[in-house]
Amino acid sequence: ASPSSAFCAFVVWAVDDLSEGTIQLMGPAMFPRWLGILLGIAGVILIIDSLLRDGEPLEKWSLRGPVLVTGGIVLFALTIRTLGLAIAGTLALIVSGFATEEARPLEVVIFAVAVTFGCIILFRYLLSMSVPVLVIPGTSISF
Repeated sequence: ASPSSAFCAFVVWAVDDLSEGTIQLMGPAMFPRWLGILLGIAGVILIIDSLLRDGEPLEKWSLRGPVLVTGGIVLFALTIRTLGLAIAGTLALIVSGFATEEARPLEVVIFAVAVTFGCIILFRYLLSMSVPVLVIPGTSISF
């Protein structure tokens, strides 16, 4: 089928040995397994729909969006433990925010800070996750 369907199948396979848990006590496999299944189903529906409809040919597209979004994700993964969510989230959102040519720097920065602040409240305080909020490298200071 498509690369996305293969990726969804891989995710479902990769979490096969993990516990799914229950709705009251979610296991480590529940979210990735069901996300893979639902995205796979959505992909199959989109493929079938695209084969049944006539439409305009695809326009030329640039790699700017996929490269900057992927770069933001990688940057987040590399900095979340060493700098904390406050820095890693903001940096990742700023890099990803410039995936479109229509992005305006001030708006991207304001959006990144606001979303990161919301994530800190959600993950650290409402969900009580042990994600570091701010780590100052070279010191033992960590929030």
